Amino acid sequence: MIKKISTLIIISLSLFACDGLQQTNNLSHTKFSDISFENASAITENSSSHWLERNTIYVVNHLDNNLYLLLSANKDLEPIVLTAATLSVNLADTFPHLAGKGKAYSLPKNIDDNVIKQLLKAQLLLVGVSVDHEIISATNMQIGNVIDDLYTSASDDADEITDLGSTLSAQGTQFKLWAPTAKSVSVLLFNQDKSEHELQEIELSQNLTTGAWQELVKQPLMGMYYQYKIEVFHPESQQVETLITTDPYSLSLSANSEYSQVTDLNNPLTKPLGWDEQANPTVANVEDNIFYELHIGDFSGTDNSVADHQAKGKYKAFAEQNSDGINHLKLLKQAGLNNIHLLPAFDIGTVNEVKEQRITLTDKVEKLCSIYAKHSLCQNAELNNQQTLLDILNSYDPASSEAEKMVSELREIDDYNWGYDPFHYTVPEGSYALNPEGNARIVEFRDMVQNIHNLGFRVIMDVVYNHTHQAGLKGTSVLDKIVPGYYQRLNPVTGLVEQSTCCDNTATERKMMAKLMTDSLVVWARDYKIDGFRFDLMAHQPKSVMLQAREAVIAVDPDTYFYGEGWNFGEVANNQRFVQASQLELGGTEIGTFTDRLRDAVRGGGMTESGDEIRKLQGIGNGLYTLPNELRSQADSQQHYLLLADQLRVGLAGNLANFPLTNAQNEQVTGKDIPYGDQPSGYALDPADTINYVSKHDNQTLWDNNQYRNDFSLSIDDRVRLHTLSLSYPLLAQGIPFLHMGSELLRSKSYLRDSYDYGHWFNKVDFAMQSNNYNVGLPPHEKDQQNWQVISKVINKNAGRDLVKAKHIEFSRSRFIELLKIRSSINLFRLTTAEAINSQLKFLNTGSEQELGLIVMSLTDKDDIDKEHQQIVVVFNSSAKQQTFAFEGAETFTLHQVQATSSDQLIRESLADENGFTVNKFSTAVFVK
Repeated sequence: MIKKISTLIIISLSLFACDGLQQTNNLSHTKFSDISFENASAITENSSSHWLERNTIYVVNHLDNNLYLLLSANKDLEPIVLTAATLSVNLADTFPHLAGKGKAYSLPKNIDDNVIKQLLKAQLLLVGVSVDHEIISATNMQIGNVIDDLYTSASDDADEITDLGSTLSAQGTQFKLWAPTAKSVSVLLFNQDKSEHELQEIELSQNLTTGAWQELVKQPLMGMYYQYKIEVFHPESQQVETLITTDPYSLSLSANSEYSQVTDLNNPLTKPLGWDEQANPTVANVEDNIFYELHIGDFSGTDNSVADHQAKGKYKAFAEQNSDGINHLKLLKQAGLNNIHLLPAFDIGTVNEVKEQRITLTDKVEKLCSIYAKHSLCQNAELNNQQTLLDILNSYDPASSEAEKMVSELREIDDYNWGYDPFHYTVPEGSYALNPEGNARIVEFRDMVQNIHNLGFRVIMDVVYNHTHQAGLKGTSVLDKIVPGYYQRLNPVTGLVEQSTCCDNTATERKMMAKLMTDSLVVWARDYKIDGFRFDLMAHQPKSVMLQAREAVIAVDPDTYFYGEGWNFGEVANNQRFVQASQLELGGTEIGTFTDRLRDAVRGGGMTESGDEIRKLQGIGNGLYTLPNELRSQADSQQHYLLLADQLRVGLAGNLANFPLTNAQNEQVTGKDIPYGDQPSGYALDPADTINYVSKHDNQTLWDNNQYRNDFSLSIDDRVRLHTLSLSYPLLAQGIPFLHMGSELLRSKSYLRDSYDYGHWFNKVDFAMQSNNYNVGLPPHEKDQQNWQVISKVINKNAGRDLVKAKHIEFSRSRFIELLKIRSSINLFRLTTAEAINSQLKFLNTGSEQELGLIVMSLTDKDDIDKEHQQIVVVFNSSAKQQTFAFEGAETFTLHQVQATSSDQLIRESLADENGFTVNKFSTAVFVK
């Protein structure tokens, strides 16, 4: 319900719809002066009226034959009369989620834009009134779209501004904030110690064309802190608020982001030694990229070989010369890995950046209780306060829920989060810095990038422009305090912020949100030398915005690459609001999307399933055809296998929509004809459209997923072989491989489905290769309590056959390195066009009579792109027995040299002779000619 406002003026609307002239005449004499704002606000329950452009208001779920009044709290404006209208074709196309669900009204064409701009600074209600002068309905007005029309539709207005934020020049320091609906804006200045600056508060003036507030301070304020004070009507409180907030265009921040800092990213104070001279690694073709996804905290947070223990879990750990993690990266680089993908490293709202105020597992109980006395450990008077939290966790029975209970209680005060909680988009996160204050964190972040570049890797940054950590008047809300209701995507009826992404969704279809995203990306690419970007929930953003943003980044970094999650869901699903940057829409753009097709064929579908259902949803890489025929229990396993095998073939062919193949019914089809639920398996038009993976930070790790689904009788050696077989599919597929850090080390999170905020206990990676972190306690109840029973059952039934030793981890890593070497040494695995794939890649052993458990892929060099290899045949054997595939001329092939000298005897035994290609159980063999 809306809070009452005492002073108001009534802005009148003409008839919405009338049955006849007599009714029109009666209503035209209505005296609006006796209809009060207070009465209207008392019945307001939603925000179903939308001001779409200067002259058009649209009412969702309108009431027929009623007069509508626009009531405003602005007492200085004259009444405005509107007339019933038809929604234009252009507006219907622009707002498809509204079209056909309501009625349009027009404002008089002679209404001055400045009058409308003043209206938007006040509270607005649209009120339905009956012929008897009774108030029938009242709704708040959604104004985000008309703001775009007023301030971004010209050639030189808000979206052309190039200097938002604080900028330094020879003339001094300029502050500029886009806040078109604000009543007043001033900047509060502070010294570096946060004491009040001598200038104190400086009022800004508004440019009525752009909506931006600005002022030039004739002093160089490099290093000084500031905040904005904004007077603005806010729909959450339904009143005018005076708000203190940081700058959405901040380039530097204080610890915990309480203050923005004036800085210049070209100033030597912001650069580590050698920053300007470093060489950025490049790739010849987009398809040469191999991505390795890591979380900065996971990489070194538990690595005791880090010489500088303060650097554990920090940017600084990448400066190490001989830590286990760095040595591991060096090995992978030598094998062909060329990209480090960093989980979010921009400023987030969920981890305390002051180390004295947060907890790590190596801290003692004493510190925990001084920060968070309510923790259950602090209620135990007999507990030794000098014990570390890690010691206590190690003492728990892994079959119990004790560890998860303790870790869950630590979430609010520990040092861990994946980082999908945007606070400020264009500043490095401070919790990864040894010093989170101001420019110091910038130097540390840049030093990390430089060190990764020096190792020979490109640096990819995970970005999250589809939502903010908070909105409204909450603590980490920034955008929604400055222009309320504009930057966030609202429900068309309730006006509440949509939260399908997890949090408060942003409206990247709006010009200034798209501009903020693009401007931010340019800063990361130009000023931080980031080589590419992975977009979280990318399909919640318009395809057109993604393409425009990429063009802007290409202007400063020609070999950048964009990829992301093209999942189709939520309030934007099926192009409800705009053409999405989704899997099915991005074909041919060379913006990559993660493919769930290959993933599900390998590891099994049902990423959100729980309980015993998980075990039933097997994939080629973990359950189907892992046992001899007489031991198979699924009646439909052959039919299921044949569908998954075709789906997997399409995935290996770059997920191409038009790739030709023979399906399991002996029909000549293309990739788009192989079903994936109710969608096509093949949707890509170019290999750069596809990101292939079987494991990433989301969902259970590959190892945990497979333990759910593997047959109980499988030996530990066979489980490890199946694991490495699964990794071979994305590594030898057309398109671009994406690898989860630690998957090559059999990484486990103890079955935890979503480890985003559950600390190093569940997220640990051991580069010393002594443990894979399996079975360290039941996973947190909030995410997996419904799976506790099946987890206990699986662990008991496996009877230790799921417990790995150091030799198993070493075995897995060696096979992974071999696969990297093979992919990076053979151009045929990295074809750059759909035409080349369609003509040079062929699958053997297809159709209804195929030998089950074998995927056989042939690549023939018809375009002279690989001087060393005329033809390659790859045999993936997912069965539990040695198999031979008959092939005329197989004796002219040899096992790839990397595998011929493998430390794995079963791989070395792979044979090409007059009988065909022979490959051992659970193995992938690459034969070359």
